[in-house]
Amino acid sequence: MEEKNDGAMDCTPKEEASRTWSQWQLLDSILPTGGFAHSFGLEAAIQARFVSGPEDLRTFVIHILENTGSLLLPFVYTATKSPDMETWHKLDRTLDATLTNEVSRKASISQGSALMRVAAAVFLEIPILKTMRDASLSTGGVNFHHAPVFGMVCGLLGLDPEASQKGYMFITMRDVISAATRLNLVGPLGAAVLQHQIAVICDDLSRKWMDRPVEDACQTCPLIDTVQGCHGYLFSRLFCS
Repeated sequence: MEEKNDGAMDCTPKEEASRTWSQWQLLDSILPTGGFAHSFGLEAAIQARFVSGPEDLRTFVIHILENTGSLLLPFVYTATKSPDMETWHKLDRTLDATLTNEVSRKASISQGSALMRVAAAVFLEIPILKTMRDASLSTGGVNFHHAPVFGMVCGLLGLDPEASQKGYMFITMRDVISAATRLNLVGPLGAAVLQHQIAVICDDLSRKWMDRPVEDACQTCPLIDTVQGCHGYLFSRLFCS
């Protein structure tokens, strides 16, 4: 089989069908990657009275998506295009030096480590995942940040860069709105309505920040990042970040 430029491999119709199911599973909320243990700073924002109702929540989610697009999509994009260990390790080190607060850094490592562990155990048709994970654990020096791991897994599963970047924006939107539901800021039906409404904005933001090099990664809503950094100081909390 010939290797394609995007890192995917040519395959039979049956293998292609199996790959499609694997791609859907990667975005499924049931995949135990720990995303629902994090509120992306929403819990801290509520206690700081930065978010107090549905309208504030809508603005907060949009700002989270803006930050995700500007800061993390470049890492997802590059890892999807070159899903190899050398590129992944370089991206991991760069993102570790780029993240500006310890709360978001630990959340990224926690989710990335879980995703790599799950991907290596679930997607056995891609043995390189387990090989890369085992080699990285044995040598050390790798933090397993979430965005590069997600992009790399997407690339190995045959997702193109556009789909992987939109997928990353989707799971971010899904998880922060889920956190809002569990914090009683919005009901389940209201959360579904909100997600449907913001999806259009999410698509616009995805296109705005899509296909950018890592050198262009930046924070566009620093106040959100500052609020998330205060999460560790909360007297009582439900989420890890």
